[in-house]
Amino acid sequence: MERAPSPYAILRNWDFLFYLIGRFAATFGQQMLTVAVGWELYERTGSSLLLGLVGLTAFVPMVLTTLPAGHVADTRERKGVIIAMHAALACTSLGLALISWKQEPVAWMFICLSVAGVARTFLWSASASFLPQLVTREEFPLAMTWSSSTFQFSAVAGPAVGGALIALSRKAVDVYVFSAVSSLACLGMFCLVRAHSKPPPKEPFSMEMLLGGFRFVFNHRIILAAITLDLFAVLFGGATALLPVYAKDILRVGPQGLGLLQAALPIGSMLCAMTLAHRAPMQKAGRSLMWAVTIFGLATIGFGYAKWFWLSFLMLFICGCADNISVIVRHTLVQLLTPDSMRGRVSSVNNLFIGTSNELGGFESGLASYCFGPVFSVVSGGIATILVVAVVAWAWPEIARFGRLVQPADEGAADLPKSRVVD
Repeated sequence: MERAPSPYAILRNWDFLFYLIGRFAATFGQQMLTVAVGWELYERTGSSLLLGLVGLTAFVPMVLTTLPAGHVADTRERKGVIIAMHAALACTSLGLALISWKQEPVAWMFICLSVAGVARTFLWSASASFLPQLVTREEFPLAMTWSSSTFQFSAVAGPAVGGALIALSRKAVDVYVFSAVSSLACLGMFCLVRAHSKPPPKEPFSMEMLLGGFRFVFNHRIILAAITLDLFAVLFGGATALLPVYAKDILRVGPQGLGLLQAALPIGSMLCAMTLAHRAPMQKAGRSLMWAVTIFGLATIGFGYAKWFWLSFLMLFICGCADNISVIVRHTLVQLLTPDSMRGRVSSVNNLFIGTSNELGGFESGLASYCFGPVFSVVSGGIATILVVAVVAWAWPEIARFGRLVQPADEGAADLPKSRVVD
């Protein structure tokens, strides 16, 4: 039986360590901000529809800027793009703080969230395609697991701290300021990273070049199947947009309970990621992916019917465990099977599909809750998630047959660097 390499040896790579610390800081602040925005909007308006519009506000700029974001990630120095986008996110957080302090109309909040959506779109493409430059091919699957663990750990702490701060002050201003500081801290960490991307020779700007990422994804059935499965599963199965409604009206646990519910899913993801880091690479990745999404749907149904806080917490915890398997398999496949010269555009397409499911899914959940109630919205979404697994298994049977997650270079993996690129 293949033994797993030490999961901690990779942390001796300072560039990767700075990347992880920066990712933790930025995600910590953004997760706090998410709790604050949801709480403030629902507290000021009492509208679940507006909670859904938060997702739509992020979705629209993502769609409009996905192609330019991928192009920039493939033709510009990715580290510089990441730094610039974190500076922009810091500015939007400060804008939200000012709006909340002055109690300006909530329309201004949506303007700030739209600008943040543009910045995150460029950031996601550059950051996802920059990570392979920090590690070798052999280290990349473990780096992906550590990256996921760091994200989930910050997503555990962020909502809990954000909910506690709001419970103490009954205001969201402090949370927004802290989010801005977190973005600036991440910016500082990336300034310390020595590795850099090497953009290919500039090509004439054309629509064909912009659409290259879409063409690659749609011509690669394994990647397309994995992305499609995740897209529709999260579109129908995501209940996170309605957590403020559950916390206030169904479970009656207030803002601190809301923070704990927000943390439940990433706690499950983090523990699952750390478990996977100590195991050998997946040998039946395709089946694992499909089982994970099925369990995600079942746990979503359980959360929808739950009326006891800790049962709701458990269901979200299980969702997190299942979702983490899906995330690691999908992200690893996309990076391993994509040439570096196209990695920014393909990452942009991947982020569009998954970001679309997250943000548009939030709008779908809010709309369904507004029309039929929150329980119907969540339960029907979980049922639809399970049906999606069956459809994907029928349309792309090769995804169920996909075995070893980490394939050597001579088995068709793309050109991840054999060594790190350092100034």
